[in-house]
Amino acid sequence: MDYQLIWVLLIAVAVFAYVTLDGFDLGIGILFPFIKDPAKRGKMMNTVAPVWDGNETWLVLGGGGLYAAFPLAYSLLMTAFYIPVFTMLLALVFRGVAFEFRFKSKNHQKHWDFAFSAGSIIAAAMQGAMLGGFIEGIAVENAKFVGGPFDWLSPFSVFCASAVVVGYALLGTGWLIMKMEGDFQGNLRKLAKPAVLWMAVNLGVVSLMTSYINPAYAARWFEVPNLFFLAPIPIVTTGLLYWLWQAVSHREKTVFGITLAIFLLCFVGFGITLYPNIVPPMIDFRTAAAPENSLAFMLVGAAILIPIILAYTAYAYWVFRGKTGDEGYH
Repeated sequence: MDYQLIWVLLIAVAVFAYVTLDGFDLGIGILFPFIKDPAKRGKMMNTVAPVWDGNETWLVLGGGGLYAAFPLAYSLLMTAFYIPVFTMLLALVFRGVAFEFRFKSKNHQKHWDFAFSAGSIIAAAMQGAMLGGFIEGIAVENAKFVGGPFDWLSPFSVFCASAVVVGYALLGTGWLIMKMEGDFQGNLRKLAKPAVLWMAVNLGVVSLMTSYINPAYAARWFEVPNLFFLAPIPIVTTGLLYWLWQAVSHREKTVFGITLAIFLLCFVGFGITLYPNIVPPMIDFRTAAAPENSLAFMLVGAAILIPIILAYTAYAYWVFRGKTGDEGYH
């Protein structure tokens, strides 16, 4: 059994689950500056109040899995991304505190709204910046990080940060369209239109810049016969963006579903670009892996834990399905 490959796939699934699940509730905070009514803001937060902290379980699972299964990769990436990682974690802390205090401290509601929105935007931006820095590559010599503390910050990482922020905002808009009704839903549809355009522009720019960052990336996508096998990914993504543009005007569940599909295709493309490297551009996942017996032992725990996480997550979404009323969760 190829334990190394299994753990790569498990961590990839955990990361994608986090991006999609926590992505839409981060998106709600990103949308706050465009929604001025405090009552509507409260209703937006109530749509995710029962599930938002459970969504972050996948971040813990992905980070913990990387630490246990690929310790070399964990040490290099945490060293290279020390500043954005801790900035993201602090932003998530502020966001979590604001989530609870907003409904309790009525006199300071505006301050907690700001903390919730700023925390969401900063956390999303840091995730995008780390993505850009990861794609550009980590400076490694003799299995040690030899770069600077701000190597992750570049024009490319800024574009990636913008893409993640607008992508999360679009996920949040799609989620709210499903949960809201009436005029508020109509306002959300208006917000979604420019978000789709901005997301399309960002994806195009990031894709083109990626092909210039490393010749190996361009070769992976544009050399024959790879070109014929991989061409459906950008073609289908373009078609989904057009469908999303049409759907935001009159569909409910479709908007969220299409956005999830776009995220999935981008995630698959990201994996294809970097495979088999887990620390670009040189260290592959087999070099960075823990011993086989450790991977096998941990896999037993993962086989027990992951179905439990999936079960309670599915149950929570099932219980709180449907439209969100005015009564609220708090």
